[in-house]
Amino acid sequence: MTGHDSNDIGVRERKRRETLARIAETGLRLFMANGYDNTTLDMIAEAAGISRRTFFYYFKSKEEIILAWQSNFTALIREAILAQPSDLPPIEVVENALRQLVLGFDSKQSIALDRVLRTNETLRAARNAKYIAQEQAVFEALCEKWPQAKRRKSLRFVAMLSVGAFRLAIDAWSDEQGKRPPPQYLREAFASLHDAL
Repeated sequence: MTGHDSNDIGVRERKRRETLARIAETGLRLFMANGYDNTTLDMIAEAAGISRRTFFYYFKSKEEIILAWQSNFTALIREAILAQPSDLPPIEVVENALRQLVLGFDSKQSIALDRVLRTNETLRAARNAKYIAQEQAVFEALCEKWPQAKRRKSLRFVAMLSVGAFRLAIDAWSDEQGKRPPPQYLREAFASLHDAL
């Protein structure tokens, strides 16, 4: 393969990613503006400047847009945990990683999306599946940091409890319309978790 060919592949891949991101962002924006059920595939395609056929090249359904957004955040959790120092207790590693991530939350968008996820039965199931995927990502990242087999059970507990605390923090933040910054809710949830233990 010549250098020119690989350059063409790079350009095509970049354009593909840009189109994927544009469709996803357009879909999320329309879901927040109109509600999930009132947003059609045709509306998303038109607003993104693509054909319906092109939409199906990137996504099989509206739900896949939500799932793509969720899986991106799950990957960020894993990376944030692996970037933490290993001389801290695992629960602190997860708390610090999550706190860094919620600092970057766009409050209005995140709260509006959470509301969208709660309004539709299929999306509520997807929201629950998201937390299970996050728990698994946390567990795998912790096992990578602490690979000793004898620690696996305790690391599983850390993953379950910390994602539970994260979920309670996000629910409280969303219920209160983001009255305070997300890290405050997270700090309170983890403080309650430490008290319980």
